[in-house]
Amino acid sequence: MGDGEEGVVVLQLPVKDPTFDLANAVCNHGLFMMAPNGWDPDTASLRRPLHLSSSSASLCVRVSQPSPHPDHLLVSVYCTTFLSSQDQDAILSQVRRMLRMSNENDRMIKEFHTIHAAAKERGFGRIFRSPTLFEDMVKCILLCNCRWPRTLSMAKALCELQLELKCCTISRDLYPKTPQLRDFKRKRQNTMDVIAKSDDKSQENGSNLAQKAMSFFNHSNHSNNSQRMETSTVGETDSIYDFEGLPIINKLDASSPVCQLSSGILCLPNTQGNFPSPEELANVDVNYLASRCKLGYRSQWIVSLAQDIVEHKIQFSKLEEICNGSTLYSYDELDKELSGIHGFGPFTRANILMCMGFYHKIPSDSETIRHLKQFHSIKNCTVRSSRKNLEAIYGKFAPFQFLAYWFEMWTCYEEIFGKMTQMPPSKYQIVTGINMKSLIDNDDMHGTSLNAEKDAI
Repeated sequence: MGDGEEGVVVLQLPVKDPTFDLANAVCNHGLFMMAPNGWDPDTASLRRPLHLSSSSASLCVRVSQPSPHPDHLLVSVYCTTFLSSQDQDAILSQVRRMLRMSNENDRMIKEFHTIHAAAKERGFGRIFRSPTLFEDMVKCILLCNCRWPRTLSMAKALCELQLELKCCTISRDLYPKTPQLRDFKRKRQNTMDVIAKSDDKSQENGSNLAQKAMSFFNHSNHSNNSQRMETSTVGETDSIYDFEGLPIINKLDASSPVCQLSSGILCLPNTQGNFPSPEELANVDVNYLASRCKLGYRSQWIVSLAQDIVEHKIQFSKLEEICNGSTLYSYDELDKELSGIHGFGPFTRANILMCMGFYHKIPSDSETIRHLKQFHSIKNCTVRSSRKNLEAIYGKFAPFQFLAYWFEMWTCYEEIFGKMTQMPPSKYQIVTGINMKSLIDNDDMHGTSLNAEKDAI
């Protein structure tokens, strides 16, 4: 661990695979575009909040790969000068999970490359995922039956909600009106009445809000300072950070501007929330979540999932134990376990199991149909008939059918929209099958097509 300078602690994460490339390991699936992930094309680095060992606190982390020393990654942790060994382990473990850095993953990628020369040449094989299985599960729900721009906006809204839960007053419609949560609401409200909603009766102006926020943060920082020094952890207010890597409690003054989130909540500028945890979502009212984050019917699935995890009805340790070895038998066992979760249909389960390391099944949706028709010229293709088509095309790559399929799909995306590693986040929403079809049709009018790329693959 490097020495903390100006509120930054730098950790080193060894890289065993000599072919590992951070950009390739991140920019290969739509999950990397979804909040709170942030890929910086200029610095070739990934930035997002990650949970500390307490799981209730988060800090902003930047992951980069120094070119002179490709045998390790640099994991810069902002807004702190010291991390306990438990917090270091928690952060590095989440980075490893996102980038699939393990002996088993290295073995599988090496095996895949022996049967797919084009993927080996491009360094393709690590499919980016979230730092936690819960985040993967929720995001797979957001991917189902939804257009890509809305998926992006729902993920962003959930991260805004997490920020509001940490530092802002939320409408009292947030929590269900049940007796067992009254005490929770009272305690939460005492610490959250800092920044008022824009339509609150108090009608405070931005300056007063900033003064209140500064008073709250300073008081919280002072009262918890000694405890933080002893435990090497941070409190809830320390999970508020900005992209300059500076703690807001040190930057805020009475004249600081106040920003308005999409929900109408007034909040501090340049802040980012983490993806909400099961504990945070389990106590959120379903109707409020649907309205605040525009989740529709998905809000019930997500709240139920969070509650089942908090109440230990769903045990990740059991799922991970079944997952060991990534065999066809363990896949069937996990698929059976997941099928009992409300809202987990075949497409969602297949995506979750892909995130867990199973690559022999290809999640099939409208994008799959479009790809088969457009890239492989298969007419009259449906979701049901696509299973036979997919097996006929990608069966030779078993047990890595999904990796071969996704390599082909992602290559098509980059052929049309450009390298994802260089794409600014403002353009993510245009990466859709509809836009691809329109661009290809336009190219065909000018005598060009993807056939050359297809032949190369």
